[in-house]
Amino acid sequence: MAGGIAHSAEISVFHHALVGAAEEMGEVLKRSAFSPNIKERQDYSCALFDAQGRLLAQAAHLPVHLGSMPASVRAVLAALKLHEGDCAVVNDPYAGGTHLPDLTVVAPVFASGRLLGYTANRAHHADIGGAAPGSMSPQVDLMAEGLVIPPCLLRTSRGARTQAFGLILANTRTPREREGDLNAQLAACDRGAARLLQLHQRHGTRLARHSDALLAHSRKLLLHSLHKLTPGRFRAEDVLEDDGAGTRDIAIRLVLTVARDRLVFDFTGSHPQVRGGVNAVRAVTESAVLYSVLCCCEPLPPVNHGCFEPITVIAPEGTVVNARRPAPVAGGNVETSQRIVDVCLAALARAAGRGAACSQGTMNNVSLGGAWPDGRAFTYYETIAGGCGAGPAAAGASATHSHMTNTLNTPVEALEHAYPLRVEEYALIEDSGGEGAREGGSGVTRRLRALVPCSYGLLTERRERGPAGAAGGAAGAPGRNLLRRGKKTQRLPAKCQGTLQAGECLEIRTPGGGGHGKRGIGA
Repeated sequence: MAGGIAHSAEISVFHHALVGAAEEMGEVLKRSAFSPNIKERQDYSCALFDAQGRLLAQAAHLPVHLGSMPASVRAVLAALKLHEGDCAVVNDPYAGGTHLPDLTVVAPVFASGRLLGYTANRAHHADIGGAAPGSMSPQVDLMAEGLVIPPCLLRTSRGARTQAFGLILANTRTPREREGDLNAQLAACDRGAARLLQLHQRHGTRLARHSDALLAHSRKLLLHSLHKLTPGRFRAEDVLEDDGAGTRDIAIRLVLTVARDRLVFDFTGSHPQVRGGVNAVRAVTESAVLYSVLCCCEPLPPVNHGCFEPITVIAPEGTVVNARRPAPVAGGNVETSQRIVDVCLAALARAAGRGAACSQGTMNNVSLGGAWPDGRAFTYYETIAGGCGAGPAAAGASATHSHMTNTLNTPVEALEHAYPLRVEEYALIEDSGGEGAREGGSGVTRRLRALVPCSYGLLTERRERGPAGAAGGAAGAPGRNLLRRGKKTQRLPAKCQGTLQAGECLEIRTPGGGGHGKRGIGA
């Protein structure tokens, strides 16, 4: 019982069975994958959808994936008629995708010829072609970011690979790793299908009714939290520091309207799309909005299509929050999504009368690529943790992936085993969190030494202005990117690419979180 809302035990058991199936899909994907980015960092997400393509349940994976995956499923269903045994793939940001390294695999589930629903998963591949290894360096052209894959079959109902599978492998620097990761995604979909079939055998014709009841319950729970907000219009604004191609102070502007049964997030007035790759597609913006709303929910509803229904997003086309093709988008998914969250949480805090300070506001994206001495290619990609913002009741967590990312780090042992790299330092940056009654969390230093010549790419933010504090708390320390060549140290821009010679180091110092409250008051 929550706010007078009854939730039957049968629907609760059904919900947890669905979530368990999605979690099991994730375990299959993690344990089957080849790349450290998926099996170690767990840069993937899994979900189940009903026969109408509505999100039924998701595992506790990455918010930026899960809130946007319904758009990929809709794009696949609009483009293809899937039969039993088929599996489709898509990464096109303008057809339900987010950015090109994120490959989404979708499979239908049938019982005696009747469609039950769909399983889907999204995984970040450490290379999908393009101008630079890792496919995450700053570019000014979508084609330079990598291979664009519209909705197409990856596996047929007869279990055979399609030509698209071979096309993907032919356009990546690391085809064996990509093949292993794609096979892992297919296996994850198959496991989800098996579990959905078991649920059908258990519930029979009640499966569809339970699904509708679950979605309705989530909607009611979200509205229950919405009713705690002050009705009215609330404004918030923040900026991306630059796009890596000459544009600075890229504004994201929001007017949040809180009504009794609806939240309207209006991003009218946000900066026009830019030349550099920090443009976000609409699916990313919707994902950031949903995540922000869920952060304010108590109790947290089961996350499914019902949570989307009371939320309206207005994001004008041609802006940095809803770019038009062919704008580059690699950083939109990872950096702009974080700033959208900062803006949404600021507006929601005003409506709620309380809120936390800003977390690091960046994923600190690092990509490295080159060849081993024997000629084998390698591509490494990682996001690096930083400080979380403090709240009225607690200090910010240190060395944490926050908001739209929920990945782990790559363990030093796994990284050094898989790549010709050495981790020379990995440590907290003491006192990098903002001061306050509650201090912000600390950022980290991650210093990588190249053992062979390689190229690097950086997509980072909060390098000039640290994450803001709240209620009088101080901002966290900004991050810094450094290139160490012998005794010389060069400061690097927030978004850049270049080369490392053997023995040279790339050092990433991540931002601390903002502090909350004035120091000495309320501690």
